[in-house]
Amino acid sequence: MNMHARLTEAQKLLAETLKLDAREARLEARLLMQAALRKDHAWLLAHEHDSLDAEPSGRFAFALERRLSGEPVAYILGKREFFGLELHVTPDTLIPRPDTETLVEAALQQIAPDASCKVLDLGTGSGAIALAIAATRALAEVTAVDASADALEVATANAAALGIGNVRFVQSNWLSNLPGQIFDLIVSNPPYIPSADEHLRQGDLRFEPLSALASGIDGLDDIRTIVAAAPQYLIPGGMLLLEHGYDQSACVADLMLRQGFEEVTHHPDLAGILRVTAAKWNQPRR
Repeated sequence: MNMHARLTEAQKLLAETLKLDAREARLEARLLMQAALRKDHAWLLAHEHDSLDAEPSGRFAFALERRLSGEPVAYILGKREFFGLELHVTPDTLIPRPDTETLVEAALQQIAPDASCKVLDLGTGSGAIALAIAATRALAEVTAVDASADALEVATANAAALGIGNVRFVQSNWLSNLPGQIFDLIVSNPPYIPSADEHLRQGDLRFEPLSALASGIDGLDDIRTIVAAAPQYLIPGGMLLLEHGYDQSACVADLMLRQGFEEVTHHPDLAGILRVTAAKWNQPRR
């Protein structure tokens, strides 16, 4: 069986087993094949009617079996692209998603390209948000924290692989290990799924770290913690930007306003869903 036939067969299995649409199934089959061959897309297009040797055939079959069991493609490949950066990911980190690029874009709107700025990324995981900001704003000093030492190891390795030097990593449960530090901008994609949500037991979410996904009965426990603590770490005029669930924008805005934040704004993702809420801290530090 040549590569084209194997890909066609894999696409059908992926679509039927995982209920993927044709485009998703085709993309996933191709990515798994490229990884098995250790070749890029252009090479595969030029050789798709070649026969498949035993060794890459075995690698492809093993990877396809993992995917058919529901394991995310990002964990099988060990990487995911985010904001133009190729990031190493493991089951110790959340898989970066396109929706989170909305948070990066909203943050970049607050940072002039030629200005220095101190940025804090809370719950950095693979380092996706921190590294995207640091790569795009060379004068920014970015601090990225995570409670997980394993996640920080992944993020640190990603920074080194990408040659991004204007970011440092600190192990901290949210802001607890940052005494006396002050920032112009705090960003976070915290856990925000209600702990009883059935989606936690479906699809890719079954394989991702629960601590990076769920946060209490209404999904807002960690957001409450961040909103309450952030004023101690922001300059007057500093900004807090939070990613949240599709139906949480009003609740997050209310939490911010009750805490004393002002000038609340919302930012939609590509689907038009309000995905990020931002607010300014105009008062003296607490």
